[in-house]
Amino acid sequence: MASTTPTLRSLAKDLGLSRTTVSDALRGSPRVDPATAKRVKQAASDAGYRRNPLAGALMSELRRSRGTAFRGVVAAVDFHEPERPPSAARFHAELVTGAEARAAELGFKVERFPVGVSGVTVPRLDSILQSRGINGLLLLPAWSDPDLSALDWTRFAGVYTDYIIERPALHSVCSDHYRSMLAALQRLQARGYRRPGLQLQRHHDERLQFRWGAAFRAFQETHRDIDRVPPLIVDQFTQEGFAKWFRRHEPDVVLSHASETIGWMEQCGARVPATHGFLCLNVLTSSHPCAGLDLQPRLLGKCAVELLIAQLQRNECGIPEWPFATTIPARWVEGPTLRKSAR
Repeated sequence: MASTTPTLRSLAKDLGLSRTTVSDALRGSPRVDPATAKRVKQAASDAGYRRNPLAGALMSELRRSRGTAFRGVVAAVDFHEPERPPSAARFHAELVTGAEARAAELGFKVERFPVGVSGVTVPRLDSILQSRGINGLLLLPAWSDPDLSALDWTRFAGVYTDYIIERPALHSVCSDHYRSMLAALQRLQARGYRRPGLQLQRHHDERLQFRWGAAFRAFQETHRDIDRVPPLIVDQFTQEGFAKWFRRHEPDVVLSHASETIGWMEQCGARVPATHGFLCLNVLTSSHPCAGLDLQPRLLGKCAVELLIAQLQRNECGIPEWPFATTIPARWVEGPTLRKSAR
């Protein structure tokens, strides 16, 4: 008995169109007339047609082997914000490098589009992307709450490379700050540190929904052999404020994003790493050699662009009904600011 499962060939025959036109219409290609695309999608829905992603991947590989690897452009949207720390630029560059490498393997090119103070407005970005037929948006981390609600999201798929985005709510790929903090404290505990102290910039923790601070406090509360040193959470780091906190609470190891803290500790009488330790919460942005956490921005970029391209290949545009987050733990980096491990 012949199969009644609809195929591209049968749809094309019933509609009196070429198989290429039907395929492009189902993928949302701008090359197809909107009226024709609507007719094709309706016919496919009525016939119960379902695209086979494995077959699509196989055909993509075959096309690449014939020298036709290029499939399209993905926009890396970078929010230009005056208040963002200059050190974030390196993190963004690494993230884009990872995205570019993986996108190239999948036949895509990544282009950076600045938005904000020294870039284009969101409505202008919408016009540029639509005119160039770019449907995939990789959103780089924003220091403040990003707002891209002015884009026509019926035409775009998007992935945010940081924690929660609400305008609009999209899938995200980000560092697992909570898990990374717990793992770091466990390592420090194993090396004999008993009075860990945390120094954070207030907004830095707020934009991560307090994950650094929450993990630190949870570790203190659940480990009886760890002394409770209140975290130093301030709007801006200052040597005076740090010295007052350091002398009063006497932490034996300090966790912070600010590597200049090492000098402040030594001016308070500490000898790093002989008497005290220091752990940088993002070694990529450190200006001094030190132990710390690698938040793996290249891996974040790779995973984010994979998720984005998968949406494009499934022709999934628009704001997801249930946005989810993919989190990646940090990698531990040895350095000269901690005592050596006993093992």
